[in-house]
Amino acid sequence: MPEEKKAGSRSTVVKKLKATKTVSVYQKEWFFSMKDRVEKEKCDFAILNADVPMEIFRAMDIPFVVNQWWAAICGAKRMTRKYFGLMQENGYRPDLNSYDAQALAESFDPDDHKVDADGNPMGPWGGLPKPTICITRLTGDAQNKIFGLLAENYDADLYVIENTQARKTPLNWYELAADRWEEMYDTDRIDLAVEEMKELIRWLEMKTGKLFDINKLQEVMDLINEQEGWYKKTRDLIAQCHPVPVTVVDTINAVMQAQWQRGTRWAADHAKSLYEEVKALADKGEAAVPDEKLRMMWLGRGMWQDFAFYQRFEQKYGAVFMWSMYLAMGADAYIRNHVEEDPLRALAARYIGMEDFLHMPPWNSSWFLQQAKQNDIDGVVYMIPDNDIQAVEGSYFIKKVMEDAGYPVLTFNADPVNPKKWNAETMTGLVDEFIETRVIPNKEKKDNNK
Repeated sequence: MPEEKKAGSRSTVVKKLKATKTVSVYQKEWFFSMKDRVEKEKCDFAILNADVPMEIFRAMDIPFVVNQWWAAICGAKRMTRKYFGLMQENGYRPDLNSYDAQALAESFDPDDHKVDADGNPMGPWGGLPKPTICITRLTGDAQNKIFGLLAENYDADLYVIENTQARKTPLNWYELAADRWEEMYDTDRIDLAVEEMKELIRWLEMKTGKLFDINKLQEVMDLINEQEGWYKKTRDLIAQCHPVPVTVVDTINAVMQAQWQRGTRWAADHAKSLYEEVKALADKGEAAVPDEKLRMMWLGRGMWQDFAFYQRFEQKYGAVFMWSMYLAMGADAYIRNHVEEDPLRALAARYIGMEDFLHMPPWNSSWFLQQAKQNDIDGVVYMIPDNDIQAVEGSYFIKKVMEDAGYPVLTFNADPVNPKKWNAETMTGLVDEFIETRVIPNKEKKDNNK
């Protein structure tokens, strides 16, 4: 381990896996290649919210980026302080759904595609290409307005998809999702989603001149099942390892960036390489934290602006953050078997439940509890954004379910991309106190009772 810097500084992030570095390089190369294509071919380019069925765009070969992925890039490139200022200058709350509004804030930036005196791009990766299509689902009160303004600022076409609510809540959804989604969801809910996707496809065909091919969608869906199957093997392997061979610093980056490439041969092959690399470490008995004592669960979005945060407790406490929703969601939420029977229906059954799985108790709370048990978790750190209703996700109920089952939970309000709502020194102190006063005593009590 390198020497740690002061807790409040941006200390070095130690990435262990080749797969993590490979995907970061690939994603940047892909972005510039896609950007070059859009500019040269003058073709349509879409910004999609994360819960939009991007598989349709993959099957139709329509270039796109995902709004939340781009927000993570903006956060990692330290652009958000400037962007929050631009939001305020243009009459909007500077912290309005900050994770969802980065692309909107960027659209106000007159310097987005310029270079500085040294020739460096002033926008993140030189800025987004100019979108012609903006698509969101109505999954939050502000989503329609954010995407409407985004489309207005770029003179793009806006398309909005409805979001339906579940009338039944199976607590074991993660056992049903891959093969028994007709049992998991209300039939009319899937029916409506299929019809909405058909309308979207017709609209895209007229807008772009490209034709939809159901066989191509099946190929995309099969590749995603392959990719997510490797994530399931990786997730389960890490869970059974004592000590764990990797931490969330590697798995979040390796998985999340590749998820935006899902439906490609590259992404499926990368997921396989991730599993093989983790398995090789596990077979050698490799420990991500040599003196592992505490296994920690991270709930919430990735702390994109300060990934070193996860590693600040390793040397002092032997505490390893080994679980995040990113790898686990890949394992449990995406796989839809029997695609050949009806690719559109299988796709509908994938995306209509994402908000339930992540943001709706008891769907999310029952899954978090099951995952805590599977991974032998000792303590839970839960970051709750306080400016995004969609991401608050029933935090009271999640905390109660976990603590009633004997898992100490630390909750705090922060923001994954807003530096004004993140003080590394303060947050590190909170986790220090949590580990010392709750996690360690609780673990000692459980060990003594065995």
